[in-house]
This record gives sequence, C-alpha cells and structure tokens, in this order.
Amino acid sequence: MKADPQYAPEHLALEAVRRLGPEAAAWAAQIRAERPGITPDELAALAVKHFTTLARLSGAVSGAAGLPGAILDVGVLAWTQARMVLHIAAAYDADPAAPDRATDLLVLQRVHRLAETARTALGVAAGRERASRIFTGAGGGPLGGALLKLSLRLAQMAGVRAARKMVAKVVPGAGVVLGTWVNSAATRDLARRAGEHYRKP
Repeated sequence: MKADPQYAPEHLALEAVRRLGPEAAAWAAQIRAERPGITPDELAALAVKHFTTLARLSGAVSGAAGLPGAILDVGVLAWTQARMVLHIAAAYDADPAAPDRATDLLVLQRVHRLAETARTALGVAAGRERASRIFTGAGGGPLGGALLKLSLRLAQMAGVRAARKMVAKVVPGAGVVLGTWVNSAATRDLARRAGEHYRKP
C-alpha cells in the first residue's frame, strides 16, 4: 500500500477478502454449530460487539501514543472494520470470501458510492499490484509524502473523515478518551450500514 497509496483502500479490500474471508466463514460455522438456534441478527451482533471493542482499544492506544499512533491507527482501524464487515456478511449467509465482498467493503466504507465504480477501481488496483512486481529496488527515496497520502486514504476508508477527528486523538490529556470515541463511533456506523446491506428482507 505504501508503494501505491492512491489505491490503498482497494489493496486492503482485496487482501482482506483473501485473508479474512475464510476466517469469517469458519467463525460463523463454529458459532452456529455451538448455538444451533442463533439467528443471523444475533450472530451479526456478536461480531459487531467484538470488533467494536477492538476498534475502541486501538483508538485508546493511538490516543496515548500521539500523532504517530493516530497515523498507524487508521490502517489498524480499516483492517478491523473490514474483518467486521466480512463477519457480518457470514452471519447473513453471504460468502465472505467471494470477490464481490471487496466491492461491498469499498461501498459500505464509502470509498466509492457505486458498486460499478468500486469494481473498476479494484480491477485497476489488482493490475497495478501485478505490474509493480516487475520493478525491483524501488524502495529508495523519502516516503513521507506517500505515507501521508496512505494515511489519508485509509482514514477515509475507516470513516475518520474530518480532520478534527484525527486531531482529537492527539489532544494532550484527552487522546485516549477521544481516540476510543472516534473509532467506536465510526465502527458502529459502519456496522449499521453492513447489517442493512446483508440483512435479507
């Protein structure tokens, strides 16, 4: 993602489905085996509770760590939220490892408004990833600009859009509380949209 920050959300979505989709499917199957009467809404609620807690913890840590922690946290938060969405998909019997889940992630996380646009961007990102393997030794030079762009793109994906929310995490003496609030609010909002998306009428 550092090498191609413009498409960081797309790279993260593709990798999340590849790595986390099977994990989400196995989790849903295990819980259903342990609790045969569990409803999809109850199963999704378990996922939301678990991943909202993880988001709050990473927000607290980033608040305590100041600006470097806040920058790192946007990537952690985006990954945690992707895991949550895939677990919610599994709760409602949508295959969390299917390629369409990457499109869902980008639309639900409001990186793209339309599924067609998201699919196009995913195709471009996948092609750029394959093309980048041709080049070697491209690690030299300052990465400051790329890292800043990467952080901004992942913050957008994680729902931390307003600059004041990022700044809130580094306010002296209040970073832990504010970091927890920012992350949990963004994650709960995403959970609501994901539930509405995957819940069958």
